[in-house]
Amino acid sequence: MQSRRKLRFRLVLSFALFGFGLSVLFAVASLYVRSKVEDQLVVSALQHDVDQAVDQIIAHPDQQTHSELLEAWFKSDRTLYKMPLAWQDLSTGVHDITEADANGVLRHYKLAVRRKDGIIGFVRYDVSREELGKRQLVTSLFAVVLLFSLLSLAIGLWLSRKVLKPVSQLAQRLRDFRKAGKAEPLAQHFADDEVGELAHALDEYAARLTAMVERDREFNSDVSHELRTPLAVIASTTELLQGSPDLTDKLRERLKRIERASRQATELIEALLLLSRAERRGPTRGETTEVARVAADVIESQRPQVRGKPLEIELAAREPVSVNAPASVLSVALTNLIGNAIKYTLEGTVRVEVGAGRVEVVDTGPGIKPEDAEKLFQRGVRGEGAGGSGAGLGLAIVRRLCELYGWEVSMRPRTDTNGAIATIVFG
Repeated sequence: MQSRRKLRFRLVLSFALFGFGLSVLFAVASLYVRSKVEDQLVVSALQHDVDQAVDQIIAHPDQQTHSELLEAWFKSDRTLYKMPLAWQDLSTGVHDITEADANGVLRHYKLAVRRKDGIIGFVRYDVSREELGKRQLVTSLFAVVLLFSLLSLAIGLWLSRKVLKPVSQLAQRLRDFRKAGKAEPLAQHFADDEVGELAHALDEYAARLTAMVERDREFNSDVSHELRTPLAVIASTTELLQGSPDLTDKLRERLKRIERASRQATELIEALLLLSRAERRGPTRGETTEVARVAADVIESQRPQVRGKPLEIELAAREPVSVNAPASVLSVALTNLIGNAIKYTLEGTVRVEVGAGRVEVVDTGPGIKPEDAEKLFQRGVRGEGAGGSGAGLGLAIVRRLCELYGWEVSMRPRTDTNGAIATIVFG
C-alpha cells in the first residue's frame, strides 16, 4: 500500500511550491533586468557625453568644452537676458523642458532653477537617455512576463497531469469496465487517499447494484414462472369448458369474459417482464405487429365495459400501420388508453383511428384540462371522475413502454366538443 497523501495536500503543496518558485524567478529576473538596464544606461550616457566632449575639442580647440548630460549657468538680473527667453520667467524649482538641440532634434530636459539675492542659477539635466532606458526596461519586463507566462502554462500542465493522474486512471478503468461488461475491484489499484476512497465507494456501490440487479433478475424469473402457470391453467380450462355441448349462452359468455381477462393478464405480465428486462438491456425487436389488428382485439376485449351505457366503439383503419415491437406491448398500451376512454365516457362514441404512423383514441367524455394532460402519465395520478378505482399506474406504464420503443404518447382535450384525445405516434 502506498503512503497516504491527501489529494488536497498534494494540490496545495504543488501550487505553493509553484508560486514560491515563480516568485523567486521573477524577483531574480527583475533584479537582473534592472541592474542590466541601469548599467547599460549609465555606461551609454557617460560614454556618449565624453565622446561628444572630445569631438568638440577636436573640432574647436579654441573653445571651452562642456557636458551635454549636465550643464549649469549662473546669471544675475543684468545678464539674465543671455539665457533662452522661455527660461527667464521660470520660478525656483525643477521644470520639464522639451526643446530642440543644435541639430534640431527634440530633447527632454529637467531644468532646476534657483533665484536668490539677484542671482539666478540654472542646472539642466538631459533625461532623454533615461527615457530610452525606461523603454528598454518596459520591453524587457514584457518579455520576462511573456516568458514566465509560458513557463507557468507548461508547469501548470505538467502539475495538472501529475496531480490528477489518479483521477484520470480511475475514469479510464471505469470506461474499460463498461466496454468489458463486467466490474472488477478498483480500490486495490489506488493509494489510500481521496481517489482511493472514491474507488472504494464505487466498489461498494457496484456490489450493491450487482446484488440488486441479481435480485431483480431472480424476481422476474420467479414471477414469470409463478404467474404464467396458473394463467395457462385458466386459459386451457376455459377452452375445454367452452367445448361442452350443454353450456347455456349466459355461461358461454361468462367463459369468454374469463378467457379475455386471462389473455389480458398474460399480455400484461409479458409486457411488464419485457419492460423490466429491456430497461436493463434494451428493447426487444424483430417482431412486426399490425396496429389495426391489435386495436380490434383490444376493442373486442373491452366491450363488456360498454354494457349498460349508450356508448359505441368504432375502429377506423385509414391505412395500414406496423410497428417493430411485440404484440403484447402494443396491446397493453392500447388496453389502457381504450379502457380509460370507455370508463370515463358515459355516452357517445369512443373512436380508435389508425393511420399516418399513429393511433388515436377519441372519446366524448368529460375531457381533461390542458394543464393536467402531462400529469396523467405520472405514477399515482388518476383523472377526475375516476372515483376509487385504479391506482393511477396504467398511463405511467404506457409512458414507460412508449419511451422504451421510441414512441410518443400524449393526451389532449378535444376542441370541437367535450372529450379527450389520446395519441401514440410510432417512431
